[in-house]
Amino acid sequence: MVASPFEFTSPSGYRLVGRIELPDAPARGWALFAHCFTCGKDGLAAVRISRALARRGIGTLRFDFAGLGKSGGTFGEAGFGADVADLAAAAEAMAASGRPPTLLIGHSLGGAAALAAAGGLAMVKAVATIGAPFDITHVLDQFGPEGVAAIERDGEAEVSLSGRPFRVRQSFVEDLRHHDQGARIAGLKRPLLILHAPRDETVGIDNASQIFLAARHPKSFISLDSADHLLTNAQDVDYAAEVIASWASRYLPPVPETRDAGQEGDVVAEETRAGKFQVSIHAGGIRFLADEPVDVGGLGSGPTPYDLVSAGLAACTTMTLRMYADQKGWPVARIRTAVGHVRQASATPPDVFTRRIAIEGEIDAEQRRRMLEIAERCPVHRALERGSQIETQPGEPPAASDPVEAHAAAMAVAVES
Repeated sequence: MVASPFEFTSPSGYRLVGRIELPDAPARGWALFAHCFTCGKDGLAAVRISRALARRGIGTLRFDFAGLGKSGGTFGEAGFGADVADLAAAAEAMAASGRPPTLLIGHSLGGAAALAAAGGLAMVKAVATIGAPFDITHVLDQFGPEGVAAIERDGEAEVSLSGRPFRVRQSFVEDLRHHDQGARIAGLKRPLLILHAPRDETVGIDNASQIFLAARHPKSFISLDSADHLLTNAQDVDYAAEVIASWASRYLPPVPETRDAGQEGDVVAEETRAGKFQVSIHAGGIRFLADEPVDVGGLGSGPTPYDLVSAGLAACTTMTLRMYADQKGWPVARIRTAVGHVRQASATPPDVFTRRIAIEGEIDAEQRRRMLEIAERCPVHRALERGSQIETQPGEPPAASDPVEAHAAAMAVAVES
């Protein structure tokens, strides 16, 4: 799983900065996450939920609203309406990059922004909110009566939010008071999932009730039980992500085919910069991680390079034997190949691959013997046995390589007899 930088321009002209969490396998769909008030894209809930959704095949963009993190603009100046416009701009930028979000997720005030933005985004098919307020002026409670009074008296004032100072202008407060969320929710015309914790002390559970009553079906409510407003417990985040992913699955497009005949066959390994050795592998139209074990400095998050070589031999062996059995019309029910690798300094060559082949089916001893002979002919076996030339050159991948059909053609030659 890899996080890719993603930047776009706000309708007001400033630059907004985010990251897209990319799934390791083909994306089931794309989501856009709106963070809570003052939290930013790197807040616990934003990061954990985005990554949890990516693990479940839903690529997710999280970005900083104006004046937060590395995004441009000034926090507390443009107001809630500008956040809604920026959320819509994020969706359009994702669509322009070939990743149109069909799922819109918002946490706290970000949930209110998601509800406000969804109606104008035809690409969005479903909306999920987490701890969202029904009345967005609820945000003013975080300023305290003295803070609101100072803003209205002086035109702007510095307030403390989550232990950090922010300067908020009168225009921000006035903007909050000019939004009819009830009407927006009633006219949403999108499936809606509402997640809220009964013990939420920041945004009370009554807000979830009001949103649910204002919304039209299809609508669903899930209690987050003992979770706090910021979802600081990892188990609460994972549960919320699991529920959202399962609920949204019926509104996501079908998973695309991983690879068509004729596509290039290069495998690309790119550092994730997580841990010392972890790399993201792009092969056959899907992504997955490769790594080293923890005891040698890795994260243990994926197969090692030798595991991948062993996997290639195991896969090629099984495929070749299946092709041969079908060609012969033998009643082979299932083939399973296990491959292990060790380095023996005293051996020549020192790399030893041990292959164990289990064949299920009503075939006789001679047929089994013949299939084990054919295993010796599989293309990857022969490539390892003969050794190969490796040419190294500078340049951005992918480089020229044999077409996908090359391996199938080599297997067909191997089983000719």
